[in-house]
Amino acid sequence: MSRILAAALVCCFVACSSDDDDGVAPAPAGVEVRVDAGGGVTFVVDGRETLSTVGTAPEIREFSVTTRAVVGQWEFTRSDEVVTPLTRVTEIRESAERAEIDFSSDAGDVAATLTVTHPDPGRSSLLTLELTRGTASSLALPIRCDDESQFHGFGAQYNKTNQRGEAFRLFVSEQGLGRDPDLPVLPVNGDSYTTYFPMPYFVDPRGFGALVRTAQRVQVDLCKSKPDAAWFEVVSDAPLEMLVFHGPTAADVIEQLGAEVGRPIAPPEWAYDLWIGAQAGTTETVPGAGSAAIRAEATALRAAEIPVGVLWVQDWSGIRMNFDGGSGVQYRWEADEVLYPDLAELIAELRADGIRFLSYANPFIDRDRGFRFYPEMEAAGYLIRNPAGETYDVVAPNGASSFPDFTNPDAREYVKGFLRKMVLDFGMDGWMADFGEWMPTDAVYFDGSDPIARHNLYPVDWNAISREVMDELRPDGDWVVFARSGFTGIHRYSMVHWIGDQETDWSPNDGLPTVVPAMLNLSLSGIPFVTHDIAGFSGTIAPPSTKELYQRWTELGAFTPIMRTHEGARKQLNWSWEKDAETTAHFRRFARIHAALKHELMELADSAASSSMPIVRHLMLEFPDDPRSSEISDQFMLGPELLIAPVVSEGATAKSIYLPPGTWYHVWSGDEFAGGRDITVDAPIGSPPVFSLGRDRPELRAID
Repeated sequence: MSRILAAALVCCFVACSSDDDDGVAPAPAGVEVRVDAGGGVTFVVDGRETLSTVGTAPEIREFSVTTRAVVGQWEFTRSDEVVTPLTRVTEIRESAERAEIDFSSDAGDVAATLTVTHPDPGRSSLLTLELTRGTASSLALPIRCDDESQFHGFGAQYNKTNQRGEAFRLFVSEQGLGRDPDLPVLPVNGDSYTTYFPMPYFVDPRGFGALVRTAQRVQVDLCKSKPDAAWFEVVSDAPLEMLVFHGPTAADVIEQLGAEVGRPIAPPEWAYDLWIGAQAGTTETVPGAGSAAIRAEATALRAAEIPVGVLWVQDWSGIRMNFDGGSGVQYRWEADEVLYPDLAELIAELRADGIRFLSYANPFIDRDRGFRFYPEMEAAGYLIRNPAGETYDVVAPNGASSFPDFTNPDAREYVKGFLRKMVLDFGMDGWMADFGEWMPTDAVYFDGSDPIARHNLYPVDWNAISREVMDELRPDGDWVVFARSGFTGIHRYSMVHWIGDQETDWSPNDGLPTVVPAMLNLSLSGIPFVTHDIAGFSGTIAPPSTKELYQRWTELGAFTPIMRTHEGARKQLNWSWEKDAETTAHFRRFARIHAALKHELMELADSAASSSMPIVRHLMLEFPDDPRSSEISDQFMLGPELLIAPVVSEGATAKSIYLPPGTWYHVWSGDEFAGGRDITVDAPIGSPPVFSLGRDRPELRAID
């Protein structure tokens, strides 16, 4: 112990055996842990210092919280906060398996222990901060923020990838409509960090990262309030666990993350064909209107020679008016037999024509529309309850609704029964597993779960039952379920994630420009199968989609793993592929380009399923030695070869882009460019900036 306190770098602590005589074991696979006299922990990987807690003491925080909830969004306000830094180190203990540092406040009335262990020696280490004296509302662990520190990931984040200099919470919620920073947050406006899929995880381009193991609300302050420290705060008095991934590359970190949280399975071959969103598109209950509309859509697509492989039909359960005047869907798991009187026959016809059928489901249980689910589930005790012990109703998009209590095995089985029927009775190949973000933060659950933790885990539960049904009925993997909400651990249940409901506009807060950052952050967070709505969804703050927006969004969609359209909340007003001949020709060409990439996408998908390696890749994954590549959030690599820099500004016909080091070929002209520099390239509609590394791609250029 005296040796530890006497030295600036006290010990080299590892979790493997050694023949050394001094009792200090060599590092596992090149990983070394150094503990200094101030209790700071530094990881050294192959001689490189990586994540470190040196320089700032952990903190215990106490406060009161006022919670405000409106339409799937939350606001948490603190009062009477007392922050207690743990500035004293009272003891450091080391062994061949662990290091323990005891901290206390200056007054000695608050104490905690920071423990370092190695659950996967050489690949990951675990920092655990546990309160041993006093009380806490939260525990906060700082890590060092040096000149090169970057923080990418955090789930679906829409503003950029490197969040250094920002502070925000990680809590599952509606992202909001418009996300205008000049307007107040709530009742419907979000902020820069409201997201369906938050995740307390980051990766540093230098080749290390960390995941906070918790389902509680997490606050991060990434070198904003204290320039040399990034804070990770878990709002709970439970031990704070930070799993540190040692890389040594960012791609290795993502693989190590996948080993911890799970890996999505690869979609089947047909999923890489074009998906077209189709529906009846009327608020009138016209007999057979849905079936007729879907047949007409399939016929029109074939006549236009557009290579469609999937129709996804959200209004199979009926049509409902949205509050903003657009049309939505009825929230139930049964077919509307008036709109779709022959649904099973329709699906069989489409399959015979080589087109798969996907539908829609969400977990809202409608109280007022006379559907069978609410009374049956309430009577059986399958719905969540409020603190008074009554069925918990919330104001939802469809009016008053409750939710299944998925901690009740019988409730899970009840819901799974309807999902099974969607496959067995109708032949559906999967569905959009929508929503999952609206769970109240004071709900009472069958198993006594903490309501905050269960709120964040509800998307995991919702996706898990879809996975269980499909694994049971189609164990060969011939199915697709795609979701928007998520949290840590959903990876092992979900397949495809779309990035949510963008506005049908060019807004940098909630429109087309947010698509690439969101896909990149999700991909860096272990979700390789990503997609988005061509051309946006909401149209609530924005006007209906325009021809130019549709064409530009189509260009991006062609270079996305899953190319998928959505008719949006205002189907009748939004632009779409058949609106005029020029749009149809443009859409057909890019659908064919996407089809030409199918073999590459499937190879990338196989790699993603085994390693979590993204398909939509941040430039830093392919160019880890190029510092400039880590700064780019509006371009991406599709696999190791194609660089895509979509045009996301209205009226733009040229774009300034960055080409990383290498020899690049402009896909549409075949011209050769030297990399490692910024260039400005012409980018009229039909020629978005797409470059190929190391070889020309004339086969893409030849597609018309």
